[in-house]
Amino acid sequence: MQRPESNSDKVRAIGILTSGGDCPGLNAVIRAIGKTVQREGVEVFGFLEGFTGLVENRYVRLYDEDLSGLLTQGGTILRTSRNKPHKMPMADGGGNRDMTGAAVESYKRLGLDCLVCLGGGGTQKSAYHLMKEGGLNVVTVPKTIDNDVYGTDTCFGFDTGMTIAAEAMDRLHTTASSHHRVMVVDVMGHNSGWLALASGVAAGADVILIPEIPYKLEVITESLLDRMRHGKYFSIVAVAEGAISKEDANGSGDKAKAKAKKKKKAASSGSHVPVSQQLADHIEEVTGLETRVTTLGHLQRGGVPTPTDRVLCTEFGVRAAELVLEKKFGNMVALQGTKMVPMPLEEVAGNKSLVPLDHPLVTAARAVQTCLGDEWRPL
Repeated sequence: MQRPESNSDKVRAIGILTSGGDCPGLNAVIRAIGKTVQREGVEVFGFLEGFTGLVENRYVRLYDEDLSGLLTQGGTILRTSRNKPHKMPMADGGGNRDMTGAAVESYKRLGLDCLVCLGGGGTQKSAYHLMKEGGLNVVTVPKTIDNDVYGTDTCFGFDTGMTIAAEAMDRLHTTASSHHRVMVVDVMGHNSGWLALASGVAAGADVILIPEIPYKLEVITESLLDRMRHGKYFSIVAVAEGAISKEDANGSGDKAKAKAKKKKKAASSGSHVPVSQQLADHIEEVTGLETRVTTLGHLQRGGVPTPTDRVLCTEFGVRAAELVLEKKFGNMVALQGTKMVPMPLEEVAGNKSLVPLDHPLVTAARAVQTCLGDEWRPL
């Protein structure tokens, strides 16, 4: 399908893609964008498997009936991938190749006026690349259960991921108390602690470890022993996947880089022992308390979005559509306070939102005697 370029000031056609890891709410955003622009007579095309579909010119036309029922549907009807347009893996295994030109050609072939990209930090960078290097009009929406996209207070998908993790810890409370066990819960989040912190506070976890606050092993074990001395024979330890010890955090130079490279290689080969398991082994050895690990993994990304996320996704999608119709390209929709505002992609790309050490949630956790791994206060 080859469409002629238009000199009209009106937006006639847009493309939508979902990129990176999936999460609940993607379909709800697609629905909100599509319904809003279709009212203005805009054609909507969905690219399949993220930027891969854009590069390979694989798409579907989305009509009003295709958007029906998406509000509560998990996953993404467009499917997704982590491939980047400028680092596209070759089918013959010959490494990655810059396919920016192919992405631009697909955009032009359909006569698109804008490409709307739904995704996390990597997606924001890829969209910015297409804007700068390919000259495409782009608008993005921040998606991730990790909540680490820069410039927005909240990403869609975060509330659902947090709810799933908190509910899992609620269930672990009963079995932990029945057996007098320490339950270590491995929570997603990459190198940010939002998910572990929020879900841990919501579930009343006794220890919460996040990347932003390096932990000391002796602080963790002493806090658990202190609970036992006070008749509390079970504990919940929420561990962000990127949690790091004080010792490792203080590493620097070539030695630290070599250690990080070794860990990465071990993780890819399956021989790397997760932080949560290392902690569990140490806790059991030092304290004598029976300790078990629960890895929530992709459960946190599955299922239907929470009502809170459905509302947020609708607001995000409608605002993204408005930016498209107003031709305010080169922006990410950001929630700041109670308002959905355009955030320049050049400020978002390459940056990350981490938990500030003075964040109210950190202060609240300490106030209710939650151990964050860096200091211990006797009960």
